[in-house]
Amino acid sequence: MDQITNTETLPTIGWRERISLPDLGIKRMTAKTDTGAYSSSIHAFNITEFNKAGELWIKFCVLPSRHSVDNKHWCEARVVDQRKVKNSGGKSIRRYFIATSICIGEKCWQIELSLADREAMGYRMLLGRTAIRGNFLIDPRKSYVTGKPVNKNTGSKEQL
Repeated sequence: MDQITNTETLPTIGWRERISLPDLGIKRMTAKTDTGAYSSSIHAFNITEFNKAGELWIKFCVLPSRHSVDNKHWCEARVVDQRKVKNSGGKSIRRYFIATSICIGEKCWQIELSLADREAMGYRMLLGRTAIRGNFLIDPRKSYVTGKPVNKNTGSKEQL
């Protein structure tokens, strides 16, 4: 059973927010909030598996900006799981899952993130309900409620 959270103390986010993924070196990206999606996902391509200290890792490329295909960012992460997920078309596909920190506004926490082909989608990242649950309320009338994400290393807001 889920822990009941006092919703009066939860901050509010909009239907899209600026986020950062500091473990992956991504300082700023726009994520679409989607309570219909169980897990969060990020557009990733050129995915390559490798072993590191006996564990499965992947190297992959992301495009932090949906307006620029030239701004490629390479990431590496340990694979925490591989499982079938239904995509937006209802088709089951196997995806890699990684664990990473995410920051929205002044709040940072760990989430699971699947690597997906979101090239045809409007947003490079989808923030699913397991990442949102217990952390935020959603106001679908608003966007960018939290402003720029905080740099968890310096404590300051990221510059544009």
